[in-house]
Amino acid sequence: MARKYTYLISTALLSALYLMSATFYLTQGDTVRQLLGQLSFPGYLVPLLIVAKLLGVAAILSRVSVALSDLAYSGMFFHLLLALSAHLNTSDYQGSVPALVGLVVLIASFLTQNAARARPSPHAPSHAASQAAKA
Repeated sequence: MARKYTYLISTALLSALYLMSATFYLTQGDTVRQLLGQLSFPGYLVPLLIVAKLLGVAAILSRVSVALSDLAYSGMFFHLLLALSAHLNTSDYQGSVPALVGLVVLIASFLTQNAARARPSPHAPSHAASQAAKA
């Protein structure tokens, strides 16, 4: 039961992080372009990131396809790694905190998804496998 709650809480936090980020990108586009420029990224990424963030959240929450959900997890993982490394590379340690928090909740969500979902992911550890490992 704890794994199910971990999944629900971490997935809610991950979704909130990505939805707030997409909303910020939508409402403060010029500011985001400037911030991305400081991190050496081109401004044309803003609309692409908005779409990717919204679709990633939709894929994970709806789980229309397990493969698509797993692809969204991997895309978010690499996005958060890139964001973390970009902030650390520019010595923007305060800006790296959301990426680090995002990585932690993403990993927690991915590792516990099979405890809460009817259709298990073949890439995440199953609840039965984790119980067998404990025995």
